[in-house]
Amino acid sequence: MAISVTPFDSLCKPALFSLDCQQILCSPSPTKWRIRASSSAAPNVELTSLEAAIAKKNSDAVKEALDQLREIGWAKKWSSQPYVSRRTTSLRELTTLGIKNAENLAIPSVRNDAAFLFTVVGTTGFLGVLAGQLPGDWGFFVPYLIGSISLIVLAVGSISPGLLQAAIGGFSTFFPDYQDRIARHEAAHFLVSYLIGLPILGYSLDIGKEHVNLIDERLEKLIYSGQLDSKEVDRLAVVAMAGLAAEGLEYDKVIGQSADLFTLQRFINRTKPQLSKEQQQNLTRWAVLFAASLLKNNKALHEALMSAMSKKATVLECIEEIEKAA
Repeated sequence: MAISVTPFDSLCKPALFSLDCQQILCSPSPTKWRIRASSSAAPNVELTSLEAAIAKKNSDAVKEALDQLREIGWAKKWSSQPYVSRRTTSLRELTTLGIKNAENLAIPSVRNDAAFLFTVVGTTGFLGVLAGQLPGDWGFFVPYLIGSISLIVLAVGSISPGLLQAAIGGFSTFFPDYQDRIARHEAAHFLVSYLIGLPILGYSLDIGKEHVNLIDERLEKLIYSGQLDSKEVDRLAVVAMAGLAAEGLEYDKVIGQSADLFTLQRFINRTKPQLSKEQQQNLTRWAVLFAASLLKNNKALHEALMSAMSKKATVLECIEEIEKAA
């Protein structure tokens, strides 16, 4: 999983919705309201401006549209948890909240790697034995050729393991929990970001491309300049650890934490003043705890979003599902 905060050029911000106020006040029937566009989840609220802002990838316009929707009572969950404040956190608190094997959260999983290598070695070994039954010189040449495949894979894995990630990622789909893990993980990033007020640009659940993109021009500038303050790094840390927290609440072992921890470290490295190792460790624990608390308190929203994302719903449709489940 990867999180990116992407800057975009500004654009004109159209009015969020258009209703004829005189008709609202005087008409006996609400069916005469003039609504240019509507949603099945919000029949009397126009979402055209929000949809346009998302399509044009404009963070300010998305925020403005969602803020206005919240003011009229529709986007109730948008930025409903804006205040994020770090505190000292222990592993015991994570366990008490329901995180399984909290002490091992930061240890990268080798499940997929081990399964891939075991399959390669086992398959080539079996084929090598069968090839040994071939007549003549073929019975010597072919087994050596097949056996060299395992040696090549091991050599590549030792020298440049990144070259095997595509194969390992594809192999991971054979695990029965793979699709649920991916959907749960990415939906957690999406939902927590929405709850604390960071708009979403897009997402993907495709193999090797799993990610959720945030859009916030101001944060992007702070990250590139290395000027993130404690308040901003706390918010980003919670979003970064949301996927890990979601897996930790559901499974005994977390699989997709490596990219999340790398993203968090990137944010930490851009923080002023710099955090000590103890502060970094506490930030990670606290962010997992805070994200897990949000997910537990909004379980119905998380599950609704998982379902929508699994069906490749648009960002707008995902937001509608969140608000519908609220």
